Amino acid sequence: MSDTIVRPMTDGDAGRVLAIYQAGLDAGNASFEVTAPTWAAFDVARLAAHRFVAVDRVGTVLGWVAASPTSTREVYAGVVEHSVYVDPAAQGRGAGRLLLDALISSTEAAGIWTIQSGIFPENAASLVLHQRAGFRAVGVRERVGRHHGRWRDVVLLERRSPVVT
Repeated sequence: MSDTIVRPMTDGDAGRVLAIYQAGLDAGNASFEVTAPTWAAFDVARLAAHRFVAVDRVGTVLGWVAASPTSTREVYAGVVEHSVYVDPAAQGRGAGRLLLDALISSTEAAGIWTIQSGIFPENAASLVLHQRAGFRAVGVRERVGRHHGRWRDVVLLERRSPVVT
């Protein structure tokens, strides 16, 4: 995606970010959520310094990544949980990797040592994307929740920074 750039997410991206989020939810293998939140709820739940969008040469948002704190406890100050979503029409062209690379750079610069995420095992493309970006599976939470009337497992992934110690 040589014509794709990653930049910080702004309030002006809200419509596209939430539409891409909803498209991922509608596909059925992205999250236990079924409806994207309002922009106000999205905005308050995610760390402003670690939210990025991938845009094409005309400025259309192709995908996004954002991180949230995992806990308010000081001991977990260096651990975040993230989500990454790419518009179905742009999948497989490298936007997801660009977004993860931007997130990794910003979190390491901020002293964050662990990025984690939970991914449904059926979301093979996301699992491969994360593995290629240095994430590893640390376990499977079996039958952790019901989604569309059936029990779902979640693969817990993490990336430990090699530079933040």
